[in-house]
Amino acid sequence: MHRVLIVELRKLNRSLAAALAIAAPGLIAVFTFFNMLRGKTAQPWDMWMVGATGIWAFFMLPMSVTALTALVAHMEHGPRTWDHLRALPLPRWTIYAAKAISVFLVLALMSIGVFVLTGAAVKLAVALKPELAPTGVFDATVYLDMLGRMYLAATLVVVIQLWISLRWASFVPGLVVGIGGTFFAVVATAAKVGVFLPWQMPVNMLSTEGWRLHTALSLGLGGGLLLLALMLWRLSRREVL
Repeated sequence: MHRVLIVELRKLNRSLAAALAIAAPGLIAVFTFFNMLRGKTAQPWDMWMVGATGIWAFFMLPMSVTALTALVAHMEHGPRTWDHLRALPLPRWTIYAAKAISVFLVLALMSIGVFVLTGAAVKLAVALKPELAPTGVFDATVYLDMLGRMYLAATLVVVIQLWISLRWASFVPGLVVGIGGTFFAVVATAAKVGVFLPWQMPVNMLSTEGWRLHTALSLGLGGGLLLLALMLWRLSRREVL
């Protein structure tokens, strides 16, 4: 399994995955930087850091998952290498498991990138306008815990997008589902039923209502792991992708 994963990571290293991993959190940092420079008075650290994590969970995370899963699947769909991979003397499920793990690893790096680049953007803005130095305490533990919960709650949407991208050679079905899911998550933000929408589960980690937070986290992580097991079983039994 570890050799299959190493090969998969090498494939990603030769793709645009690195650019995507930097671009998504980088855009949030750029937005935070210029938004901060527009201010006239100092604001709390929470305003900038929680605001950045909110943008990440609300829009950038689901769209990044859509793009990343399409990229990972297209590395095999494009050159039509599925037949070669499935003919190798190794358990078929490891091929798909390696792709899933690589997606989650890149997503973890992107989550950390949101924290690091946003903090750097705030400090850069303060260097240009010292009077905007954030007030309050920079509680890294709280911000990283928030991003960690968002990451876990996104498990279900990651598996859904990856399964669709692996199942169909065209990137269109994955894009349609990803864009549609993000759209309905945005318009249903305040709806109670929205807690059951996979694309909205990460943003529910910002909720002050305990039931929403715990429900979204449980469904996102638990449902995602169950669906992952089903995906590995189902795809490994298919003779043709």
